[in-house]
Amino acid sequence: MSDDTLPDPTQVDGTPHPREAAALIGQAKAEATFLDAAATGRLHSGWLLTGPQGIGKATLAYRIAAWLLAGAPASGMNLPEDDPDLRLVRAGSHPRLLVIKRGPNEKGDRLESVITVRAVRQLGSFFGLSAAGGGRRVVIVDAADDMNPNAANALLKLLEEPPPGAVLLLIAHQPARLLPTIRSRCRTLPLAPLGPDALATILGSADGAALSVLAQGSAGAAARVLAHDGVKLYSDLMGVMKTMPRFDRPRARALTTAVTARGADGKLALLVDLIDLFLSRAARAGILGAPLPEAAPDEAALLHRLSPHNGAARLYADLQQTLSAKVRQGLAVNLDPAMLILDTLLQIEDATKRIL
Repeated sequence: MSDDTLPDPTQVDGTPHPREAAALIGQAKAEATFLDAAATGRLHSGWLLTGPQGIGKATLAYRIAAWLLAGAPASGMNLPEDDPDLRLVRAGSHPRLLVIKRGPNEKGDRLESVITVRAVRQLGSFFGLSAAGGGRRVVIVDAADDMNPNAANALLKLLEEPPPGAVLLLIAHQPARLLPTIRSRCRTLPLAPLGPDALATILGSADGAALSVLAQGSAGAAARVLAHDGVKLYSDLMGVMKTMPRFDRPRARALTTAVTARGADGKLALLVDLIDLFLSRAARAGILGAPLPEAAPDEAALLHRLSPHNGAARLYADLQQTLSAKVRQGLAVNLDPAMLILDTLLQIEDATKRIL
């Protein structure tokens, strides 16, 4: 099996690759921070782009790469569409850009679960062969928190003694997983979760506020929510919950039927995540009050009623930890998904009876 037949681990299914993005939406501050560093002589050789998955870190990394490879023009990162370096970056064929990511296993029949030292060792030949070509060289690691220990140590050696003209852009969804020495040798560039307006613009959806909540500011997660009608799914879940401390049995049966029908695997997985999100928001409501914006009509009033105090918050937080793991483990061993969902609702019902 060739590499071309394997999925690209740096691309969300059904969406364009980040290198092809025509614009960066919602992350103007992070882009301006990088441009200011370059303009004032503080262009580090190592950069750590941090924030939740799906908020534009890779898009920004490719914009930075194209801008640097094009000679860092003073006009900014919005390069002309016919710029030769931009076109090569978008085509994934720029000779002075190397992308390190999870690659095929030794058999070539599936992707590795981590970035291995074999992938990082490409850096030696990349810098050796491209040195004669002149110009700046850029490396993108997507995602750096996928590196296993050997790969991380190999990359650390390069960060300690970077070649002249090299810039390394490390994308990290969970930077705490990286070696402290890697973090200390990079300048951190944090990106914020996307707001409702940015998500609505990116996805062309009128449900920007609800998507922002359900996707927690991630465009990648929002695309998944839209693909499986997640806004309605969460609203239906609220309909089941609104009669607590006794959940609405007929609505619950209709909900489980919808997500366990043939071909509805994506909806089932999304519902599990949405139940987890509901418990998280209920826990927050008991301490800080019902969060806004709402992800469904009358959600704030429901959360205020179901989680009126700190004791309720602790109970929902405990449920979130135990129920999520239990449901996912049950699905992994092929237990009846409808029964797993109903059992989860029963446990939430039992908790609300102790609260209300």
